[in-house]
This record gives sequence, structure tokens and C-alpha cells, in this order.
Amino acid sequence: MENNNRFRFASASDSDLILEFIKELAEYENLSSEVVATPEILKEWLFVKEKAEVIICEVDGSPAGFALFFHNFSTFLGRAGIYLEDLYIRPEYRGSGFGKAFMRKLAGIAVERGCGRFEWSCLDWNRRSIDFYMSLGARPLSDWTGYRLDGDSLAALVGMQSI
Repeated sequence: MENNNRFRFASASDSDLILEFIKELAEYENLSSEVVATPEILKEWLFVKEKAEVIICEVDGSPAGFALFFHNFSTFLGRAGIYLEDLYIRPEYRGSGFGKAFMRKLAGIAVERGCGRFEWSCLDWNRRSIDFYMSLGARPLSDWTGYRLDGDSLAALVGMQSI
């Protein structure tokens, strides 16, 4: 990776670009049908409500990738951590050290902010990413299974009768 790149925090004017990255990532993960975000939704949640942060990597002024993350909290540690929701690097920039540079940047933010953890999830079939994360010293959390409520199941829980 050469010195003609830079990492920067995204601004509201990047909402269209962030959505482009999200759509490209969804296509890679065979999940394009799940993308319902719009630039307006992203502006509201990222830049008005400030519920997550985005870092963009540029090479010679061209966008090469993005990372979207937010703070979570560890009750056991008693302090915040960083959760990496998405990391995406465009195909033409892969294999050039940008993934490692992104992870170092995010780890640096976690350390700078006094966070106790830096966590993320990876699809089970994504062997290339798993191998990459393991090469960084990351370890899988084999004792934990992720769960999700969304859409109708989320609404149904809200409507359930309480005891």
C-alpha cells in the first residue's frame, strides 16, 4: 500500500457513496435483496442520530473501501468496545494491504478511545476473510451464537402480551 492513500471519517455528503459500498458488499455476500437503505436513511442514522461511524479509504482521490462501526458495551469490562459491522474493499484494491490498514486504523481508534474490545462477525463460508482475521491474531468466539429479531418477528415481540 503506497502513500497516495488516506483514511477519513465520512460526512453526510458521502451518503450516496456509502450506499454504493453497501450494495457492492451485499452483492459479494449474495444478499442484495436485503438492502433497503437509502441515502436519506443513512444520513439520518449516521450523521443526525450519530448511531454509527464510517471511515472511507481513498487512493489517489478514488474511494477504495469503507468500514462502518459503532460502540457496544461490555458489562464485564465496564467499558465500551468497537463493533465492526462492515468492512468492504473494492476488488481492484484487494490484496494490497488495505484490509490490514483498515483493521489497524480501527484498532487504533479503539485503543485511543479506551475501548476494551474490538469485535466483528464473519460469514461462515468466507474462508478468505476468516484466514485474514486469524492472521491478525483474532480468535473466533466458539461459545457464542448470534441471534437476530427483525421485520415481522421484531414487531411480533413488541405486540406479545406481557406477564
